[in-house]
Amino acid sequence: MNNSVGNTARLIGAGLRALLVLTVICGVIYPLAVTGIAQALFNDKANGSEVKDKSGQVVGSSPIGQTYNLPKQNPDDPEESAKPDLQWFQPRPSNGLGSNSVNTQYSLILSGATNRSADNGAVNGLCTAGAEEGTLCAQVVAAKDSVVTDNSTTSYKVKPEDVPADAVTSSGSGLDPHISPEYAKIQIHRVAEQNKLDVKQVEKLVADHTTGRTLGFMGEPRVNVLELNTALKALTRG
Repeated sequence: MNNSVGNTARLIGAGLRALLVLTVICGVIYPLAVTGIAQALFNDKANGSEVKDKSGQVVGSSPIGQTYNLPKQNPDDPEESAKPDLQWFQPRPSNGLGSNSVNTQYSLILSGATNRSADNGAVNGLCTAGAEEGTLCAQVVAAKDSVVTDNSTTSYKVKPEDVPADAVTSSGSGLDPHISPEYAKIQIHRVAEQNKLDVKQVEKLVADHTTGRTLGFMGEPRVNVLELNTALKALTRG
């Protein structure tokens, strides 16, 4: 009986010692080590990849897209569509899966993509104006018409064939922070006109914020819209 009690006590003691050691290693040492390495080697990413304006105020996070819309006339009307604020470069359609309706304490957009196929609503294999309302093709056609209309100025006309795919389709997350240089290019004249800037100034701004392929061969050239608009704000209000 005494041996049984002694063995049980030793097992409990060993278990408690193991719990204490693992708690210190996994709950204290490891988190501190990982945090220290992250702060030392990846300080910007570890702190949320913050984007700041020239005053030092945080205006967003570079991996997360933002919309640049005019205030809705009736904020409580879910049917009213927000109109783009044309003085800014516009991102890809960034609606995710809609707005958060569970936790109303925060105004959030749910990340995710539509499960519609690329030919959803297509007529004879093509997305045309005859696409059924509510289908992906109908949304793409409407978005393309808006891009052409919004970005055409008195001295510059956007052709439908010049509109790139990322101007009318969302990304897999629905919150892509980047657009293609081609989409940025067709917005240059409109942004210059709206902000009373020289086209050359805006062209340089886009060129300065265009990132090439990762390691020279991975991905595609891209422009971070938040960073570009932050620089545009500094240029127009500097």
